[in-house]
Amino acid sequence: MKSDNSEEDLESSGQPEQSLIDHLIELRNRLLRIVLCVLVVFGGLATYANQIYSLVAGPLMKHMPANSTMIAIDVASPFFTPFKLALVAAIFLSMPVILYQFWAFVAPGLYKHERRMILPLLIASTLLFFTGVAFAYFVVFPLVFGFLTAAAPVGVTVMTDITKYLDFVLALFFAFGVCFEIPIFTIVLVWTGLVTPAKLAEQRPYVIVGAFIIGMFLTPPDAVSQTLLAIPMWLLFEIGLLFSRLFVSKKTDVDEGHQDVLEKQQD
Repeated sequence: MKSDNSEEDLESSGQPEQSLIDHLIELRNRLLRIVLCVLVVFGGLATYANQIYSLVAGPLMKHMPANSTMIAIDVASPFFTPFKLALVAAIFLSMPVILYQFWAFVAPGLYKHERRMILPLLIASTLLFFTGVAFAYFVVFPLVFGFLTAAAPVGVTVMTDITKYLDFVLALFFAFGVCFEIPIFTIVLVWTGLVTPAKLAEQRPYVIVGAFIIGMFLTPPDAVSQTLLAIPMWLLFEIGLLFSRLFVSKKTDVDEGHQDVLEKQQD
């Protein structure tokens, strides 16, 4: 709890109190910076919207039958769908700026030790999310689309609508990005005191089973692709468990140091 922190932490968090209007104005300014950054990046990507879509569609196109192409059911979808993808890509690429603005907004209200903890978590969560997206694109997509195109009945030509395909891959990108945040979730649970590393370790069998269940829902019904998602999720849980133990050990040392300082001050 904050009352257990040293006076140094309390002093480091001392900021002139701002009114609600000041907070709202600062929040508005930071949101405007985020929107401006996304629009600037989107403006640079919009010119290459079709090329970006072709890149994302590559894993499916490699497995489609010869002389088969993607289709556009809606009249305007050939124009709007690539721009939708460019906008999503702009948000992804702007994520460091978005997280920085979020960090700059909440940091003045945090203690020094909390700032030391949250900033690395923000950076790590961003890298893990992008790693999950890359894992989905380079590992999962070839397996998924290879299975789905091969499973088409005889006489059925695979011709996927470009809008439905984009919605499908964005959902997978998001799902895998979130799944790769498991170490962050684990560390935050321990940091907030909701669980202990020992308690999490006891839940390992349930975590492994849950990873395979999630893999079953996010991948085609074959053991290979399901295992390729479940095993990384389990390993990420173990990584989060390891770092949470290191964090608890470090936190204990810091708390003991704070207690020594308080006892010396009382003496």
